[in-house]
Amino acid sequence: MKKKRHWLWNLLIILTLVVCCLAFASHSKNWTKLENDRITVLSGFYYKELPFADLDSVQLVEHLPPMERLNGFSAFGWGKGVYREFKDSLTDEKVYVYLDNFPQKKIKLVYQDSLLLFLNLRDSVDTQNLLETLQEKLPKETIE
Repeated sequence: MKKKRHWLWNLLIILTLVVCCLAFASHSKNWTKLENDRITVLSGFYYKELPFADLDSVQLVEHLPPMERLNGFSAFGWGKGVYREFKDSLTDEKVYVYLDNFPQKKIKLVYQDSLLLFLNLRDSVDTQNLLETLQEKLPKETIE
């Protein structure tokens, strides 16, 4: 005589798989949205909205500075999360990292005088286009 599994367990297994697939898909790339006055970056649980008026500088860098990860992950060439720089014991500023391709160059955004955000996209051409767009959106007084 075969023992039949309760339907609730089957439903729970299916729901768990769906939630895991959705979490993987949401973290698998950076979802950027450029509006007239701001850039919005969404990557899974990590969300950052940055007005262009707050930008101080935008540049392309090869490597990340030495940092301590407060939360987030690095896997399969991705790096997402909130970090803290190793400057001194007085520094407690958070650095947001949204990398879809760790080996590629990264866009370094400095905003509100000293806060940092690092960002890149899977394709280096898309990253370069985003960099040029962000440089055009810099407030005029920071360019001089």
